[in-house]
Amino acid sequence: MNNWEFPQVASDLVKKGEAFVVATVVKVSGSSIGKPGFKEVISSKGEVLYGTLGGACPDSAIVEKAKEVLSTGNARTIKVFLEDPKETIVGMRENKEDEIHVETNCGGIMDIYLEPYRRNERLVIVGQGGRDEIEDGLITLGKSIGMNVTLIDPNPMVTSQPDVTIDPVNSPLSDFDFNEDDFVVVLTKGARDLQVLEEISKHKVRYVGLLASKKRIKSDFDSLEVKGVSKEFLTSIHAPIGIDLGAITPAEISLSIISEIVSIRRKQQDQKSMSPNVT
Repeated sequence: MNNWEFPQVASDLVKKGEAFVVATVVKVSGSSIGKPGFKEVISSKGEVLYGTLGGACPDSAIVEKAKEVLSTGNARTIKVFLEDPKETIVGMRENKEDEIHVETNCGGIMDIYLEPYRRNERLVIVGQGGRDEIEDGLITLGKSIGMNVTLIDPNPMVTSQPDVTIDPVNSPLSDFDFNEDDFVVVLTKGARDLQVLEEISKHKVRYVGLLASKKRIKSDFDSLEVKGVSKEFLTSIHAPIGIDLGAITPAEISLSIISEIVSIRRKQQDQKSMSPNVT
């Protein structure tokens, strides 16, 4: 393997915002083609984009474990047994979480370290233009908790700088590439609520919150239902938005919204890490 290819492949994936796993052989006992230091890059879809761990047997066996690691975000060391059919059957019956038993004649044991690389979660703020202290506060707080912040606003007047600013006049929301890790906050003040929420409903995202009065929320939801937006999506919207902190000032409202996002983000991560692993 060309060692120079590895950082290039990893760098390209990071630039594209694509999640991946680096699998590295850290220890070998007995006979094995793979040696310590052998590594490969595995995409979120389970495709081997670079390298090898020592042949088709360990390479194919490690893919599902790599996808599990990427899902939870927690690195793990997996022990791969390269053994004869009889021993493989015994090992598979025991079904230990961090072990894989592969039918082959090598007879060795490989310890493979799986390290996940996931894109930073993105906070997408959809604004209406003009001065908005809540929008400003969300940018600052979002970046402070390690999120990439994208502001979609036709005329932003903010003191905090988002990572990306998009003018929906020149780049319509329908062209925006939402992803399933996005946390979306809608601050359109009634003017574009329906248009924005209807567009978001076409995508799978982790969180949608709408800042609005209870009266406007009901009016928006009734209109969206008439437009054919699913009840499942409407019930998933956090409206009223934010954790009930008794917030009054723009800074406090921003804090309540970010607090809700953190709570949801951490609960989802805990649920993933607690889910049973299938071998």
